[in-house]
Amino acid sequence: MALLPILTYPDPRLHTVAKPVQAVDARIRALITDMLETMYDADGIGLAATQVNVHERLVVIDTSQERNQPLVLINPEITWASEEKQVGDEGCLSVPGIYDGVERSTSIKVRALDGDGQSRELAAEGMLAVCIQHEMDHLMGKVFVEYLSPLKRNRIKTKMLKARRDTERV
Repeated sequence: MALLPILTYPDPRLHTVAKPVQAVDARIRALITDMLETMYDADGIGLAATQVNVHERLVVIDTSQERNQPLVLINPEITWASEEKQVGDEGCLSVPGIYDGVERSTSIKVRALDGDGQSRELAAEGMLAVCIQHEMDHLMGKVFVEYLSPLKRNRIKTKMLKARRDTERV
């Protein structure tokens, strides 16, 4: 088990479109373990492989209070999304300290492989639905700040670049 470095916005690698996982093998299972450890260590509720510079369609999520109900989605596809949408504040491990409103479907259905390579369908609503949509955006090379106005996005980009420069000086 290992903590993986999380890419931070505006790193261009965050805009890479992930390729499908070809086989749920020992490498993928090890990646799942490392991603869960990384997500829990960073106090996140979701992490896409893209965020750890692995450009394959893999997401880990745990929205439980106890942090003991990990959900693994391999090659996820949203098969249905409600027309009802809601704006909610989102944050991201790749954009630390930034939260802003994003409109998402309030409920979805998703089909994916689990960590054992078994196909499953899942209905999600509330925070879990939002989290799945957010993480699936990462697999498409999209970061939540891209839903914001160009002005807000540029302010965030400037802030993130300044934080990176400050960290590199230390």
